[in-house]
Amino acid sequence: MSTTREFDLVLVGATGFVGRLTAAHLAEHAPPTVRIALAGRSESRLAQVRASLPGAAADWPLVVVDTTDSAAVVDLAGRTHVVVTTVGPYAKLGMPLASACAAAGTHYADLTGEVLFVRDSIDANHAEAERTGAKIVHSCGFDSIPSDLGVWKLAQGVAADGEGTLGETLTHVRTLRGGVSGGTIDSMRQQAIESGADKTRRRAVTDPYGLSPDRDAEPPSRNRPAGAQPTGVAGAVAKVQAASGTRFDEVTKRWVAPFFMASFNTRIVRRSNALSDYSYGREFRYDEVMDTGRGPMGAVKAGLTSAVLGGLFAGMSTAPTRSVLDRVLPKPGEGPSEESMAKGRFAFEIVTTTTTGADYRAKVAAPYDPGYSGTAIMLGQTGLALVLDELPSRAGVLTPSVALGDALVSRLEGFDFEFTTTRR
Repeated sequence: MSTTREFDLVLVGATGFVGRLTAAHLAEHAPPTVRIALAGRSESRLAQVRASLPGAAADWPLVVVDTTDSAAVVDLAGRTHVVVTTVGPYAKLGMPLASACAAAGTHYADLTGEVLFVRDSIDANHAEAERTGAKIVHSCGFDSIPSDLGVWKLAQGVAADGEGTLGETLTHVRTLRGGVSGGTIDSMRQQAIESGADKTRRRAVTDPYGLSPDRDAEPPSRNRPAGAQPTGVAGAVAKVQAASGTRFDEVTKRWVAPFFMASFNTRIVRRSNALSDYSYGREFRYDEVMDTGRGPMGAVKAGLTSAVLGGLFAGMSTAPTRSVLDRVLPKPGEGPSEESMAKGRFAFEIVTTTTTGADYRAKVAAPYDPGYSGTAIMLGQTGLALVLDELPSRAGVLTPSVALGDALVSRLEGFDFEFTTTRR
């Protein structure tokens, strides 16, 4: 660990809800030799956060910084080896800090789930970060570590068995208990505003390979399957299911609905494949769904889930309906009680058929609230890995699996995260 800069890690946004959880995690689990500072816009609020932390964290320095002040973030990036930031929405507040880190050779991690921000960061920062050696690692929370590391571990297991590469791959969200943060909702809001006002930006959001380093090297969007389509009642049911995203999965014998984070997670996973020289395979196709159960009730839950998601995304697209949703949805900085978070958990099952015809499944699970306590662990351990661990040499605007790989998996396993791969 080099001492050429003042700090090893600066946590920006430490006064927000997830920021406070991340600060508490670092205070409890960071080695005492790691020089950590807390940063945000208000010194008094930073001092309150610091006063709530145990042990040596009571002496952590405080740095007052506005992430939209270019000169201030350039100064901050030059003082530390790693920046970890919870300050969103990132499209509105995040780019000066990400760019300053890329220019300074400072590793950077955030929690963004915004396609447009990541696309802009790739365009603005990837080449510069490669030049300086910085790892700019977006999406280091529930967006999108479980998906990204889960598929990466699955591909590793398949390769180790000599069973080719991944083909059709689907993540089933089996269990999801916990909250969606106000910051995530605000990011959705800001992206809806931006994409609604610009057709080019809207196309970027809807392109399934929109985060690829080389879009021309990727397949076109999949068309409707060829062949005769069902007619009559069966045809009507098929049309409703296609429009809503609900369907009956013949493998699991469960009804499934769209997973609200799939539109972002899938693009991160596809970028990981491209950045790793298509180690998942050229035949790799990926999606994510939410399991809603078996039988008639499973079908009803799938329909309700699709309707709620459709209403949420439609409501975000216009100003009048956004103002209505703003009254009921979580606000940035808000979060659940400790009692509520203690009940949180999540479990993903990722299934694939390889190019040799072998069937595999991977499981990613953790006994934490995914959007809050779980995300604080994922972000905090990402930051410590960037400070302390021997990592792949790759630099640039990266995904968690490409930037951190086994180092992050090992760290998370130490906190009861599960990453397992088995042949079916």
